[in-house]
Amino acid sequence: MKQNSIVVRLDSIDAYNKLYGLETKHPLVTVINLNEATKVVNHVRMDYDVYALFLKNGTNCKIKYGRRPYDYQEGTVVSFSPGHLVDVDMEIDEIAPNVIGLMFHPDLIYKTNLASKIKRYSFFDYSQREAVHLSAAERKTFIECLERIKGEIEHPVDKHTAAIITSHIQLLLDYLTRFYERQFITRSKVNSDILNKFESALKEYLASGQSKEGIPTVNYFAELAHLTPGYFGDMIKKETGITAQEIISRNIVEIAKQRLSESNDDISIIAYELGFQYPQHFSRMFKRVTGISPTQFREKSAI
Repeated sequence: MKQNSIVVRLDSIDAYNKLYGLETKHPLVTVINLNEATKVVNHVRMDYDVYALFLKNGTNCKIKYGRRPYDYQEGTVVSFSPGHLVDVDMEIDEIAPNVIGLMFHPDLIYKTNLASKIKRYSFFDYSQREAVHLSAAERKTFIECLERIKGEIEHPVDKHTAAIITSHIQLLLDYLTRFYERQFITRSKVNSDILNKFESALKEYLASGQSKEGIPTVNYFAELAHLTPGYFGDMIKKETGITAQEIISRNIVEIAKQRLSESNDDISIIAYELGFQYPQHFSRMFKRVTGISPTQFREKSAI
């Protein structure tokens, strides 16, 4: 019988380790193996103040992120960052999930090279149904990276410890970026369909006059595709070589060109009808895309 979820705030590495009866060997980072857990915790809601990556090897654990449940399949890596609220449920209360992973506190990377790069790893903001599924070789690489980090955690602390640990973490994150890029490629048919629907929805949005309600956003089209903005944006860029925002901007500019060349409407009116609250913002976008201002384009097209 399902119990009510307990809520645990993961504001430290020790908070997680105590939950599962694991030993804390470093206050800011840990390599997790839930096969070694001395406590089994089920129906728990975790409020993350740390970064975490988990590789599932078994099939007895499900997670819920927001209102949506996700199949946490074998060979899947899921990631969390501070601010995530996640429900975890296991199918069998007596068995700890066969999961390994990494957890590190933001303080670990403070004043390191990784601190300035952590936002580049956009998969931390993907939803869990957008998780990466590893091949056998990729799983081996993931585990090897964890072993290196674990070995350094168990090494006596010295002035090199933080730099070496964070460099190993960065290597693991770089590998995950590579694995996601591979997954984008292997899902090219699905991604192509999403791209086509995005372009169709964008054209419909602009043609229907919805722009008067505001400039279309990447978030709007990501929601239509039932994807997070981060995953949607990364997928579109992998497919086209440019960002989703740039595609939106270029389509808006094409309509603006038509209006500028076929009418005498004031530029501020055109800007307003395209969803811009301030004409200067429209002019700035137009010049960025075309290299000239709306006025210069109108003068040029009149010749």
